[in-house]
Amino acid sequence: MKKRYERGALVALVLAGVGIAVALTLRALDENILYFYTPHQVSAGEAPDGKRFRLGGLVIPGSIHRTPGSQKISFLVTDNKETLPVEYEGVLPDLFRDGQGVIAHGTINDGGVFVADEVLAKHDENYMPPEVAEALKEVHGDEQT
Repeated sequence: MKKRYERGALVALVLAGVGIAVALTLRALDENILYFYTPHQVSAGEAPDGKRFRLGGLVIPGSIHRTPGSQKISFLVTDNKETLPVEYEGVLPDLFRDGQGVIAHGTINDGGVFVADEVLAKHDENYMPPEVAEALKEVHGDEQT
């Protein structure tokens, strides 16, 4: 009887340890995942408040404004349905320019501006980030129905 009790206690401890490990792993993954949203989804309120996420779309031609004497830059990103202003301070990728697909990592501030801490640009003339291409295809598909 005593052996059965000890074996049951050991199994319970192992299961509790595994459960705690799984819970901690899931929590760490949830905190580090950056979900992708388009400007339309952000405008619809689907993006998380106060959490980092990825914003993707096209840079609107003529919308890039640099602050003289600093690395501050602002531009507009669109998915051809909605437009969202983006602010970034830092060095932009060499291929960043008007009309190209970008993905920016950051958060939305109280004024509705996406404040990016990282900006990624396509790496050649024919490439567009898969998330951006899919989101644009969905937007154009919605307009056709």
